[in-house]
Amino acid sequence: MATVSSFESIERPAKADLKQFALLFQPLFQSSTLEARRAAVAALSQSPNVPEPVAFFIACQPISISAPFLTASPCLTDELMLTIARTQGKAHTRAIVRREALSPAMIDALVGLRFSLQDNAAHSTDQDGVAHDMMEAPPRAIPVREDPAPIKKIELAEIPTETEAATVAEAAKRKREEALRQTLIALDQHLHRPQHDRQGLRSINPVQEALLVRFARTREASAFATALSDTLSSSRWLAERILLDLSGRQLATALLGLAMTLPDITFVLSRFYPHLTELEQNEPRIARLIASLDGRECQRQIEAWLRADQQTYQTHRDDPKPGQDAHQEEGNDIIAYLKQHRG
Repeated sequence: MATVSSFESIERPAKADLKQFALLFQPLFQSSTLEARRAAVAALSQSPNVPEPVAFFIACQPISISAPFLTASPCLTDELMLTIARTQGKAHTRAIVRREALSPAMIDALVGLRFSLQDNAAHSTDQDGVAHDMMEAPPRAIPVREDPAPIKKIELAEIPTETEAATVAEAAKRKREEALRQTLIALDQHLHRPQHDRQGLRSINPVQEALLVRFARTREASAFATALSDTLSSSRWLAERILLDLSGRQLATALLGLAMTLPDITFVLSRFYPHLTELEQNEPRIARLIASLDGRECQRQIEAWLRADQQTYQTHRDDPKPGQDAHQEEGNDIIAYLKQHRG
């Protein structure tokens, strides 16, 4: 059962997980085949996080299904085991007795229950002997008094009223709606992850962010390119190409895709590209640039750059002399641009 497998994979389930599992387990268990039920019970018998209602439900199943759970589950308390032994019979009691560790109080209770069962069995044997003697007696007519009143009361008690039937139907409807709601929530979270969820995405750490801000403050383009390539896990060639985009858009894309804070992005762009601090339609150009970018699109753009970098950087690395000259010229272009706009 997929529900059991997903529940077992949670090491420390929250209260909401336990509640949802307790609601879904019983209808799924009842609609499964006998082999699937046995497999689910065997798997849950080793889990320490089974909710108490689910544990009691499994323990009350026929002994052919519940035996592994009664013998090994760590979720059965003394009260639950004693209740099961009193209500389910000898087979369930024998399975409980086979547990490796039983408390002294539980052992005493099982011993007392054993004597009680023996008394009941002896009483039943006496009744069977009397019946046997009666069967061996000479045949005689024994009038039997029929009392239909109790039977009629039982039948009436078993018939639910309209209010009870409506209550049960409403509860089942709410359960189905809640299960559907949880499924839709899970699908929505999978398709539309929140902005703060960056699991599996490239992110800048505080040390890398501090280094980039420091080199931007002193306008050390070469050191900034080295730190940026280390943050992207790319070649220095890609970092220099990003810096050589004098519009500042590629650097803004890289920093926004790495989840750098907006104040630091604004500071870095203003240090390397002073023209972005100019006003355009009564608004700084740097603000318009950042507002035009989308975080997820920036992340996809970074991945595209890195794929292209992995394919092309080997060629530049295998040709060291032209590559070194090109890097030197690119570094000189960045420094010349900064000197030109330094004011």
